Amino acid sequence: MLEYKEILIFLAGFVVIAIASNQIAKVLTKTHLPLITGLLLTGIIAGPFALKLIPDTAPEKLFFVNEFALAFIAFAAAAELYLKELRSRFRSITWMTVGQLAVTFLCSSAAIYYLADRIPFMHDMDTKIKISVSILAGTIFVARSPASAIAVINEMRAKGPFTQTALGVTVVIDFLVIMLFAVSFSIAQALVHGVSFDQNFILLLFFELVIAFLAGYLLGKLLATVLAVRIGTIAKTALILIFGYGVYWTSGYVREWSIATLGMEVYIEPLITCIIGSFFVANYTKHRPEFTKILKDAGPVIYVIFFTLTGASLSIDILLRVWSVALFLFGVRLFSLIVGSFAGGALGGENWKFIRISWMPYVTQAGVSLGLATVVASSFTGWGQEFATIIIAVIVLNQLIGPALFKWSITLIGESHVKADTPEFDDNRNAVIFGLEGQSFALARQLKDHGWDVVIASRKGIIEEDELDVDIRPISALTLDEMKRIGADSAEAIIVMLSDKENYEICEIAYEHFGTKDLVVRLNDRANFDRFHALGALIVEPSTAIVSLMDHLVRSPQAASLLLGMDESQDTVDLEILNPNIHGISLRDLRLPSDILILAITRGGQSVITHGYTRLRLNDIVTVVGSIESIENVELRLRE
Repeated sequence: MLEYKEILIFLAGFVVIAIASNQIAKVLTKTHLPLITGLLLTGIIAGPFALKLIPDTAPEKLFFVNEFALAFIAFAAAAELYLKELRSRFRSITWMTVGQLAVTFLCSSAAIYYLADRIPFMHDMDTKIKISVSILAGTIFVARSPASAIAVINEMRAKGPFTQTALGVTVVIDFLVIMLFAVSFSIAQALVHGVSFDQNFILLLFFELVIAFLAGYLLGKLLATVLAVRIGTIAKTALILIFGYGVYWTSGYVREWSIATLGMEVYIEPLITCIIGSFFVANYTKHRPEFTKILKDAGPVIYVIFFTLTGASLSIDILLRVWSVALFLFGVRLFSLIVGSFAGGALGGENWKFIRISWMPYVTQAGVSLGLATVVASSFTGWGQEFATIIIAVIVLNQLIGPALFKWSITLIGESHVKADTPEFDDNRNAVIFGLEGQSFALARQLKDHGWDVVIASRKGIIEEDELDVDIRPISALTLDEMKRIGADSAEAIIVMLSDKENYEICEIAYEHFGTKDLVVRLNDRANFDRFHALGALIVEPSTAIVSLMDHLVRSPQAASLLLGMDESQDTVDLEILNPNIHGISLRDLRLPSDILILAITRGGQSVITHGYTRLRLNDIVTVVGSIESIENVELRLRE
């Protein structure tokens, strides 16, 4: 009973530290440190070797928390292995995976074995234990980080064959490394405990793998059942985590039972079971979207807990002694990655430009690697903790260097699609409308009435302009050069009123090459909403716009009338502060006309809560409402 009370106290204290760790790590990301590194550092500082907020006995008592997290990490890794998305680059992914898996494992294992005398804790080891350490380290060095890779790809909006291959290889290797670890772990245990490599050992290893695969299939069925039940997302998330922990609990129970009853150890690798279960759900059930969403939403919380606890478990005294060894092993892994990538790229028939930088996406390590290191630390007394400390030091180096290298490789290969810098606009407000129709004419005339220079880009050929009061320019294709020709590169706003496919092409070019301040989209199909939203576009959905408009007219007719311009004497506009004399002045001291109201202030893309003491800054966007004459006076003051 006392032990359970102690665990609850440790758990409550750790939850408080984990919440603080999350906030501290987010602050550290502003210094360009990866979030994971910030969590590890916070765990180290709070741990028994620094502030002692986490006692030295706590990590061991809370190891069950690690098991929840390890199961989740396996679920997340396998969920990314979606076969339909990998088929187009199957040959390249296969050879790159084979090259890296074989070369990294063999090079790293051999280097560690032959240089064991330079690694402090391996000095006086027996040959068999040196082999165990070498193959376990070689296996962990194979692991990658799908989560980090996906984060970089999303940040760079990367797409293309290089990116697709990089993600495919990363996910497949993280899937396979757990299989390789199961075999290496069993061999290491046999070597450490003096078990002979006879026919019985091989049969037992094969039996353990078969049972793990069958258990994974059953787990997949259970997970699919949970996802099919109509209960809340939080309840489903809790059940998924409980089933994941249940795999670890069952594996430990079978291990103890087999030793006591059969006189031999039967170890069913829980990571394999979890990864097979997740793979089954992701590829052979209809629940993949919901499953991946649950994993994505729960991921940040799980990672905070896991990486903070891992940092607290690090032996800092050992870490300080082995940094030189960690740097050396980092170099060994990097060298093996380069050799393996060159071999895989050549066998896969890639061009030299691709092969030359093909190793850069695979440096980063994170969840699976740390998870495997903690498994070794808890399973091998004596040297396990020192082993894990050195490996985690290498992983931290990989996590610091890896994302930057991946970003660089994406840029070098030309598959980056980040937003261009938004140019500084002058006082002349101009817009380009794509699509020639009644609504575009009406919009153009209304914008002109409010002082905008407007161009309508027409794909219907040359238009006779003699009888028209709008500038209409024909555009032969939706290309960068054509858009520049009609002045879209200098437009403050681009409005697209074509098909969703054409609209997206325009918005993507404007996003990547022009950094257009405002992209306005008339949406045709609700299914495309997320694609435009990811580009920061302002989206008008005709099917719901009328209902929303009438709703506002019923609930707030005065405000809706102002926004719609139904009162001809009133208007609502956004004004950018360009007058340096206004910078630093509070709203109460601005001396606005009596009929002017400040509705909102936007600063750096974020809304600012306004009151009389709010100080204005250059480039703030101020939304004002009032009479047309007063707005013109305010505009002169803010922009002069």
